[in-house]
Amino acid sequence: MGKTIYLDNAATTKTAPEVVEAMLPYFTQYYGNPSSIYTAGAEAKKAVNHAREKIAQTLSAAPDEIYFTAGGSEADNWAIKATAESYASKGKHIITSTIEHHAVLHTCQYLEKHGFDVTYIEVDENGIVKLDALEAAIRPDTILISVMFANNEIGTIQPIKEIGEIAKKHGVLFHTDAVQAYGQLPIHVDEYHIDMLSASGHKLNGPKGIGFLYIRKGVKSRSFVHGGQQERGRRAGTENVPGIVGMAAAAERAYAQLKEKTKKESELREYLITRIEKEIPYCRLNGDRKRRLPNNVNFSFRFIEGESLLIMLDMKGICASSGSACTSGSLDPSHVLLAIGLPHEIAHGSLRLTVSEENTIEEMDDVVDAVKGIVERLREMSPLYEDFVKAEKKKS
Repeated sequence: MGKTIYLDNAATTKTAPEVVEAMLPYFTQYYGNPSSIYTAGAEAKKAVNHAREKIAQTLSAAPDEIYFTAGGSEADNWAIKATAESYASKGKHIITSTIEHHAVLHTCQYLEKHGFDVTYIEVDENGIVKLDALEAAIRPDTILISVMFANNEIGTIQPIKEIGEIAKKHGVLFHTDAVQAYGQLPIHVDEYHIDMLSASGHKLNGPKGIGFLYIRKGVKSRSFVHGGQQERGRRAGTENVPGIVGMAAAAERAYAQLKEKTKKESELREYLITRIEKEIPYCRLNGDRKRRLPNNVNFSFRFIEGESLLIMLDMKGICASSGSACTSGSLDPSHVLLAIGLPHEIAHGSLRLTVSEENTIEEMDDVVDAVKGIVERLREMSPLYEDFVKAEKKKS
């Protein structure tokens, strides 16, 4: 094929040219510390405040409810740990789901070692949280529900509004990891009764190393990083001004073209799904067919190893993933795929393709042709597949 086809946008995205352009002056011209009182610092401070306003508008939130972080993982840690500490006198019970990002799961496991009780709600075969089980798990000492807006591996979009309503009904705080959803879906924090929300810049054509945590007014949250009065005393450290400006530019760009972007990505997604299901036998689409992110495709192919598939795709210039970028070095099968009921041997044969509006139908054809050929080749090398084919022939 000759060129690189990038289909791992859930892991990270290319920084948009207009985002880079917006950032550049804050590296070289307006490089002052925002906490300084002189003009150069004041210009940087103005840029930070303007960025905060832009991001707040995308959520229908107030600017002083936006707190900048170094990324989504920090925002998740802050939301959960700070809530645990601030509300420990009320209770020490937290509810989350079995398919959360490890930034949430590992934080909850950390809290379990420090006297907190965590309930992990199971999901159905499409990865949707069971609302009845979630509401039944609420106790008098429950202080927080944390459920992701959309899953980073299988793309399933959760019933966030319903979860928010349950949380509000029972007087429990609701946090959502919206790292995959922010910039892909419309989000209104009041309508969905969201008390805290995490997002990351590099998932929406912004820079790496920047994110934010939305904290609703009135929610108690202790200082997460100590050392200074930045972020209204809750997150010390000199602000990453270029990153903040870049994230705001990326957010503004994403929501300005959301409809067109969603339409294009959904068409590419459906084209991929249709061709793969039609042309490659013994495959399974993971995640809900309709309630999924517009750019997400996740398949499991029986009788192959996902790692081998990725390596052979890379040799053809195709960038893909077997699941979360944060666990790509692990040999263990995806906890998300196991949670939706896949056996280990099928979970190991997974492939995640996440498109962008820059991809084309011609690229999708190249990718499906490549996947088809590689799967056939790997299955020819598999004794398990050979035995399966023999057994199927005997049945017929």
